[in-house]
Amino acid sequence: MKKSLPTVVIVGRPNVGKSTFFNRLVGKRVAVVEDTPGITRDRLYAEVTWNGKRFNVVDTGGIVFQESDPLAEQIRVQANVALSEADAIVFLADITSGVHPDDRELANQLRGIKTPILVVPNKADNFDREDFAGEFYGLGLGQVYPVSSLHGRGVADLLDEIVAMLPAVTENPDEKEEIRLAIVGRPNVGKSSLVNAFTGEQRMIVSNIAGTTRDAIDTELDYEGETFRLIDTAGIRRRGKIQGSVEYYMVNRAQKAIDRCECAMAVVDGEEGLTDGDKRVMKLAHDAGKSCVVVVNKWDVKEPPNGQPKKNSQLKKDFIKIFRDQMPELSYAPIVFTSAKEHAGLEPALDSVLSALESYNFRISTGQLNRLIQDAIFDRPHVTKGRQFKVYYATQVSTAPPTFVLFCNDPDIMHFSYHRYLLNRIRQLFPLQGTPIRLFARSSHDRDEK
Repeated sequence: MKKSLPTVVIVGRPNVGKSTFFNRLVGKRVAVVEDTPGITRDRLYAEVTWNGKRFNVVDTGGIVFQESDPLAEQIRVQANVALSEADAIVFLADITSGVHPDDRELANQLRGIKTPILVVPNKADNFDREDFAGEFYGLGLGQVYPVSSLHGRGVADLLDEIVAMLPAVTENPDEKEEIRLAIVGRPNVGKSSLVNAFTGEQRMIVSNIAGTTRDAIDTELDYEGETFRLIDTAGIRRRGKIQGSVEYYMVNRAQKAIDRCECAMAVVDGEEGLTDGDKRVMKLAHDAGKSCVVVVNKWDVKEPPNGQPKKNSQLKKDFIKIFRDQMPELSYAPIVFTSAKEHAGLEPALDSVLSALESYNFRISTGQLNRLIQDAIFDRPHVTKGRQFKVYYATQVSTAPPTFVLFCNDPDIMHFSYHRYLLNRIRQLFPLQGTPIRLFARSSHDRDEK
């Protein structure tokens, strides 16, 4: 997140509508919402603009004070970290159930905080329900603002109050563009552990329960003078194993995270090896035309770290060979071995991302490209059904990923194997590690008509 923006933190017990309220403020469906307590488990960030004023809003996991939930303590820790960042706090409650014992317990914990607090009884969907708002003054936290997140009632007035109490935004003209990096993979391969290891804080809830992260969570990381926005996604599962609407939205959110990113860090469980699920995840990134780095996590289980980790062990060579044999379409993706638990391989992973992004934004001069293509055709002419494939002009039409167009005598002559040959010739001269490249053939008449 932009450090210069003020932060508003939403807290409350489970299922009072924090995620619906969050989505209402943001103006789109960012948090997964369902009538199941505890859907949001991590801190979820987004930027909001209201009346020309920008601020960050943070959705926290539902805070419970019973120990039946194995993640309850971690959720409370996450909420406390969020509160330490807050310039204003929205205490969300459920007006339909009145003041709950957990509301009172949370109010007791917040009472000593100097940060401004707005008590917001949610689900005030009509005037009759608003009459029950007075009960919440008994929490002793100040003004009460009843709203309906579902229908938007009272939200505009609440936003007016919020922006009035926030500090002014400090703009930084030298601030660089963020690098959007999506951390993707099957459930329980260690994506959240990697984010925590990269950032050096318990930003994500980590456990051995598959599917702990249910939203796409953004985290900021500064590395080598660059600012990364890490998007940790819910684990992607095969459609046949998607149970219920929550998992459907998780898969959908992960796919959208890939669409948002410039680079996908595809995380594989080194202990389990390459699976069909891993291949599906990487294919999502490849098909979307994103740069990609493959991170083999939990490698400490295969090779327990003993001093300096072996850079080219036989185990690593074997894994790389299996990967290249089974995923030839990702031959361009660098493979990095890490252990989030031992904090091993983290810098090489981020260095590989920076290198991949250089390739992703690579541009070749038109003269170089035309010489390269003509040399390739001279070395290996291509004839189909008695007709020779001829290229009159080649140009790079875009970056991210590098995309080339060949204006030729007949696009239908170019066989897929010759298409692959030309791509390989481009990669021989320009390694372009970490990015797909695209090559299209067009009739020379298309160019003449422009």
